[in-house]
Amino acid sequence: QVQLVESGGGAVQAGDSLTLSCAAAGRTFSSYAMAWFRQAPGKEREVVVAISRSGTNIYYADSVKGRFTISRDNAKNTMYLQMNKLNAEDTAVYYCATASTLSASSYYTNLGTYDYWGQGTQVTVSS
Repeated sequence: QVQLVESGGGAVQAGDSLTLSCAAAGRTFSSYAMAWFRQAPGKEREVVVAISRSGTNIYYADSVKGRFTISRDNAKNTMYLQMNKLNAEDTAVYYCATASTLSASSYYTNLGTYDYWGQGTQVTVSS
């Protein structure tokens, strides 16, 4: 069992930055590949960024490449999402999720791969 708690969301202006955090409790944090997903009103949940257990391999959705940066601190059981140059299309509820895996180097972009989810944090960007 893993408990995930996101924080750091809020309402900002276009061009601003936010940093989301995902704190994990429960089983060994370093055993999991992780990801940030988001879901905008009326849309399906989509992967934003995914990171391997080791943190060495990372996937970024095209829509956020060059603007978002994911990192994880296994010693602190925390994952971060630095979001720069936000725009209105980034408005969504952001969720962190974990996937149990034996691979230290694989990331996963399929929503169905993820076992545990946080409750989500709202990000609202006004133009």
